[in-house]
Amino acid sequence: MALRDRRSTALALAFFACLSLAHTWPLVTAPATLSRTDSADGLLNQWILGWVAHALATQPLSLFDANIFFPEPRTLAFSEHLVVPALFSAPVFWAGGSPVLAYNVTLWIGLALSGWAMALVVHRWTGDWYAALLAGSLAAFNTDTLTRMAHIQAMHLEFLPLALLALDDTLRSGTRRDALRLGLYGALQMLCSGYLLVMTAVSLVVGVLVRPADWMGTRARAVLPRLALAAAVMALVCSPFLLQYYRVQHDQGLTRSVDEVRQYAGSWANFVATGARLHFETWNAGVYRQANSAAFPGVIPWLLALVAIITGIAWRDARARTWLVIGLVGAALSFGPELPGYALLYRLVPILQGIRAVARFALLPLLAVGVLGAFGLAWLRTRLSARGAVRAAKVIGVAAVIGVNLENTRVPMGFVAFDGIPPVYQALAREPDAVVAELPFPEPARVTVNAAAVQASTAYWKPLLNGYSGYTPKSYVEHYLAFRGFPGADSIDALRKAGVTHIVVHVDQASDAVAALARMPGVTLVASDTARRIYRIQGSQSGQK
Repeated sequence: MALRDRRSTALALAFFACLSLAHTWPLVTAPATLSRTDSADGLLNQWILGWVAHALATQPLSLFDANIFFPEPRTLAFSEHLVVPALFSAPVFWAGGSPVLAYNVTLWIGLALSGWAMALVVHRWTGDWYAALLAGSLAAFNTDTLTRMAHIQAMHLEFLPLALLALDDTLRSGTRRDALRLGLYGALQMLCSGYLLVMTAVSLVVGVLVRPADWMGTRARAVLPRLALAAAVMALVCSPFLLQYYRVQHDQGLTRSVDEVRQYAGSWANFVATGARLHFETWNAGVYRQANSAAFPGVIPWLLALVAIITGIAWRDARARTWLVIGLVGAALSFGPELPGYALLYRLVPILQGIRAVARFALLPLLAVGVLGAFGLAWLRTRLSARGAVRAAKVIGVAAVIGVNLENTRVPMGFVAFDGIPPVYQALAREPDAVVAELPFPEPARVTVNAAAVQASTAYWKPLLNGYSGYTPKSYVEHYLAFRGFPGADSIDALRKAGVTHIVVHVDQASDAVAALARMPGVTLVASDTARRIYRIQGSQSGQK
């Protein structure tokens, strides 16, 4: 790579790193305390990142046997495993950083790398850095990512553009190296999220089908084996993870019914809904509140995408055509069961049976508009430069990049301050072979209340009967029914039978518990603060999982 190209590449990375801080303002002012801890999903994802880091360091072969919903196995598979994002946060956890700090660092890294990767790919395709920066800006800082700060997986799209670049190279040259790149990048993107697994697979299949001339006829012998190699690499890397979800589906019956999917299906309103402050505060608030997903990329990207469509670039250029069809397919899939033929796809493609919020497929048309807009901007700048209007070409490039960022910004973001996990939980880390329950035990309909307990378990990593995830097992319901008489003697006996050795009692929710437990034989106070008391229960009848 030439020195100038390396410098431009490094500057692009710095550009997106700065944008990741700017678009999440004021997060950079207090990264160890500001977060979306007001969201149950935000707390859950902080725990997932922490669990993966903990498991990789202590029990990597039991990664999926997480500590929540004791005694159920494979509880990490009740939600996203987030293995790839967790690789970025693991060093923070290992260095003693808090879940909030680890989450925020991973968020910034994901946004910066997503924008940078898209920019590098689009620059490779167009030769225009302004077009590249525009596409990268929309890939990272759009209404989907900026309204889902509690979903770390939504911030990590960095491998999708690299996979599509590798696919383009594989179809053009058919080399084994390109096929291995395709397999590796595709697998890494798939391991960021279950939703992104499906979106990546859809994008790659579309990328092949829209270019039949590159792999049929005389080119079939050279190209098809390479595509098969790439598919084999993706299958090999992803299969151990998918197997865990298959076992949970088989053992727990974890399947999203068509009726459940219909509740989370998209609508036409999603494609004009945005949380971007400029639009939200002028005309879009009502639309945004009614939609269940936001996928409006902004006026500037759409105008530039129309340039690519009107000029014919969107179907003449194979890369642009790929993204055009990816966008159309993603938009169609976002309607879920309302799309004719979706029910058949649901039966034929098992992975779809684990996808609930199909409205999220609208991310694909959002990204597609950004890429097509980049092709449109490159065309405009080329035409202006050819006519001698070099300065005007530069001005329109700068204006487009600045405009798309201003149009999509949501600053200041609504983060909340987090005071940290209460130090009293450290007492549980010093208790050998502890099995923990937090009480009162929330009813199944209020399982989200457990999110704080789940996050707090990162301070001690012992089995916990409480849990919050994308699925609530039957054993949780059974525990709730057995413990709902707390602090009665029968509930204490039920806790012992369930294998509980330690309980965390929230005194503001169980005012009579302190006096009752003081009289209870075999119950000993271990630690306390103003809000909770931790007790040891003797006589547990089962061990850890």
